[in-house]
Amino acid sequence: MVQLTLPKNSKVNKNGKTFKAKDGAGETRIFHVYRYDPDAPENPRVDSYEVDVSNVSMVLDALIKIKNETDATLAFRRSCREGVCGSCAMNINGSNTLACTKAMDECGSGDVHIYPLPHQPVVKDLVTDLSKFYEQHAYIEPYLQAKSDEPETEWRQSQEDRAKLDGLYECILCACCSTSCPSYWWNGDKGGKEEYLGPAALLQAYRWLADSRDQLDNERLDKLEDEFKLYRCHTIMNCAQVCPKHLNPAKAIAEIKKLMVNRPEGESAAQKAD
Repeated sequence: MVQLTLPKNSKVNKNGKTFKAKDGAGETRIFHVYRYDPDAPENPRVDSYEVDVSNVSMVLDALIKIKNETDATLAFRRSCREGVCGSCAMNINGSNTLACTKAMDECGSGDVHIYPLPHQPVVKDLVTDLSKFYEQHAYIEPYLQAKSDEPETEWRQSQEDRAKLDGLYECILCACCSTSCPSYWWNGDKGGKEEYLGPAALLQAYRWLADSRDQLDNERLDKLEDEFKLYRCHTIMNCAQVCPKHLNPAKAIAEIKKLMVNRPEGESAAQKAD
């Protein structure tokens, strides 16, 4: 596992390469970008790029400019460029965010430091392996489940019940929240069943627990009831601070804990077994 931190007094790796802007460049900024190539002899390193940002508004635009005009070997994910797909999630100036919605104006006046998402295996440069993250999302079974027969038309829901899903369904699975959580770093990948699922998966777990159309609340709670999956959250709020969609996974986790405590005696699988 690769755990990344960016202290204020961090220094650029002496093995990194430096790329100057082209002659005649206008306003320039220095971008220090984390580089890792499984086939390269020197890993990892931080390369420095001087970029003409005269017509650059977002950090992702700067990365695309670097790749197109300076260094075609730079690897990063991107797709929608609209803050919808979550592909370009990375650590920019010490905070997880989306490169496509991170404005250059928000990066201050100094150099810009870009790293991959913290504490995830790095595939190449800014591309991380999120297999475990998606596996945990699949574990909570993120789809409607019901015991009764399907209705003739559709599952109906009142406006009041639909409003309860606001702040939950908007998650784009960018992994910014989970990879900013120290408890997820320590407990999120233990190679077994007893591991913390993380803010993103638990936010989605509550999204279905809060859905009036879903009828498997008890079974869903059973899947979360052990010492790690749910209860490793210590509410330090990193998840809410970095979420690019302004969601609050910590609040959703607290709501799941309330449901767990308040469900009728004898309903959990563990209690039934006793």
